[in-house]
Amino acid sequence: MSVIERSTAEALPGSTPDRAAVGRRPAQHRTRSPRRWPGLALVGCGVAVLAWAFVLCHALPSTAPVVHWSAAWTGLDVMEALGFVTTGILAARGDLRRALPAAATSTLLLVDSWFDLVTAGTGSGFAVALAMACCAELPLAVVCAVVAWRTFRVPTSRSA
Repeated sequence: MSVIERSTAEALPGSTPDRAAVGRRPAQHRTRSPRRWPGLALVGCGVAVLAWAFVLCHALPSTAPVVHWSAAWTGLDVMEALGFVTTGILAARGDLRRALPAAATSTLLLVDSWFDLVTAGTGSGFAVALAMACCAELPLAVVCAVVAWRTFRVPTSRSA
């Protein structure tokens, strides 16, 4: 029985659809099951990266000369600045796309604070990195994460 015949048979009073159609939703109401392979592939990538991180933890030297040290940190700060400006412009316009740069900026700020702390020396260098993380980078990361979260949060109605 075709889709048209089945839907016609279900719509007519006193008619009975064929046995194959019993218990199934009409074709126009069926939904495709989501493709699982992209999610499973990403989980596999995550497991592979964790394994690679374990290898790196034991294989890398504790110190290394870095040729482009200033470019790395400057580039990170420029990306954060672009994230702030983009998020701010989109938020000022009421554009829901602000969630994307807000989430990215939050992530960049977390990465920045992490690398500031783990690359800082002892003493005053570490104290400055800790102060920057606690007083600037982490609070701003939370603000950006809240902007991203609230953009797509569905308000719930509260009944008494």
